[in-house]
Amino acid sequence: MDIILNLSFLERGIAAGLLIGFISPVIGAFLLVRRMTIISEGLSHVTLTGITAGVLVTQVAPWFNPLYAGFLFSLGGSLLIEKLRQVYRHFEELAIPIILSGGVGVSALLISLADTGYTEWYAYLFGSIITVTTADLGFIFLTGAAALIVILLFYKELVSISFDPEFASSSGIGVKKINFLFSVLTALVISMSMKVVGILLVGALIALPTAAAILFAKSFRQVLILGILFGEAAVVGGITASYYLNIATGGAIVVMGVLLLAAAFFVKKLQNLWNRSERKEHAA
Repeated sequence: MDIILNLSFLERGIAAGLLIGFISPVIGAFLLVRRMTIISEGLSHVTLTGITAGVLVTQVAPWFNPLYAGFLFSLGGSLLIEKLRQVYRHFEELAIPIILSGGVGVSALLISLADTGYTEWYAYLFGSIITVTTADLGFIFLTGAAALIVILLFYKELVSISFDPEFASSSGIGVKKINFLFSVLTALVISMSMKVVGILLVGALIALPTAAAILFAKSFRQVLILGILFGEAAVVGGITASYYLNIATGGAIVVMGVLLLAAAFFVKKLQNLWNRSERKEHAA
């Protein structure tokens, strides 16, 4: 932790971005298999509610970090989504827009009550590396490390439940417990990503690297590895562009992710054309 305390504001932002770029695509890969990638959008808006509530708390207790409230609300939102998916068993997709709209509505009310300037809200909504404090980086480091350790410890169970929950249940795996654990992980990653990427864009860093990875991956493990590489490339490129062009960090990271995805599509297209021409030559 002494290393974190001695970092400059720019070094803190870069370190936070690299940590987020590593863990977000890992969660994104599991969400992809579960066909729940869109859940990050719903939870990010619930997290905004927690952040606004946390900002209100700081007006009374200045020592309080709004990220903590953001995590608690994100966790509550993920558990509520799971519950709504059970209630609307045949219309599970309804759960996310219900949570999303509720989060936006409550956030709007709380923002109107908070005596906070535009700059602070802009940093939370769209991300800013210069606003990452030592406490923020410590939170990001600890939550990222915890998420990674849990994934390594329960990797087989998470993969089994993600691909075939019924088989996992019949094999004696505690599906409900693992799903609860995964909900905690998702909430952690979303809350830890807000300061760098922004609440409105955090879902993109979870989805875009994974979307690029599946174009080339031949196994789930390769999806994880390639997703991490694409995620880190998007973060490094986005932070570099943000620093030199003086643009929003979150937006720059997401645009870089989109460009990488477009490049992946192009390379994949060329690869398919090359393979097709080779097959024709062999057939001739």
